[in-house]
Amino acid sequence: MLSEQNALCKSGMVAIIGPPNAGKSTLMNSLLGQKISIVTPKPQTTRNRILGIMNEPAYQIVLLDTPGLHRARLPLNQEMVKNAVATLTDVDLLLFLVDISLPMPEKQASTLSFLEDVRVPAILVMNKIDLVKKELLLPMIEVYRTIYPFTAIIPVSALHNMGTADLVKEMLERLPIGPRLYPEDIPTDATERFIVAEIIREKIFLQTSQEVPYATAVMIDAFQEDEAKGMTTIHATIIVEKGSQKGIIIGKGGSRLTKIGSDARRDIEALLGQRVLLKLWVKVKKNWTSDLRMLRELGVATG
Repeated sequence: MLSEQNALCKSGMVAIIGPPNAGKSTLMNSLLGQKISIVTPKPQTTRNRILGIMNEPAYQIVLLDTPGLHRARLPLNQEMVKNAVATLTDVDLLLFLVDISLPMPEKQASTLSFLEDVRVPAILVMNKIDLVKKELLLPMIEVYRTIYPFTAIIPVSALHNMGTADLVKEMLERLPIGPRLYPEDIPTDATERFIVAEIIREKIFLQTSQEVPYATAVMIDAFQEDEAKGMTTIHATIIVEKGSQKGIIIGKGGSRLTKIGSDARRDIEALLGQRVLLKLWVKVKKNWTSDLRMLRELGVATG
């Protein structure tokens, strides 16, 4: 008799790919019904491949949120794109996400060149339909039909959870029958340490501008749970490339660092289900975005 995890159902890996800032992380969170990937209005927020698991009695869909596909020049961005491209051969299905609120699809469609050697089905997900007039949808769909042989084209609004039921239906039609790949009671394979670091990084993205958020990384130095007190103490270091960036992160009298910490702490407490004491430091590490050893330590570079 098959165990519950090994019982056959619709089961497979689905990569969410596309140009930067198309809404990939928002879509994954919407499909999961909870926040796993951080989301900001800035492009290239996602740096690592993030895994989320949709568990239902009839299926298990393993979603992979990936960094945005673009022609990268800097080592950090090159490694991000390599992370995204590496998923293309490891999955059963692709969701190619585009932001249809942008004027024309050609620039976004240029990222389809990354799919030249892909042999798995690809569904075009036209995101942000809440921002365009309905009569414009069909002409856009026809343009994309001429650019790439998508197996289906699904308009959605990931932010407002519109069209996602149709998307799930299309995914299930194309996924194989097999055993569940992960236990049914976990929504992600990411560690708590990783998610906490991402939450802190999200607050930095939301509260800083220009080059500062892209020059920052977060490392968890200590993660200590005190069951008796019902509290977790977390020590984290925010890494920047320049002294001027450190000053911006800290803010006047430490005001911005305090705000980053308080906003992050609320989300971390919701994640862990207990009180959190969060202690943040800021450290300058020149040119860390070009340091492959550092990028490997952060999980961005794998080679």
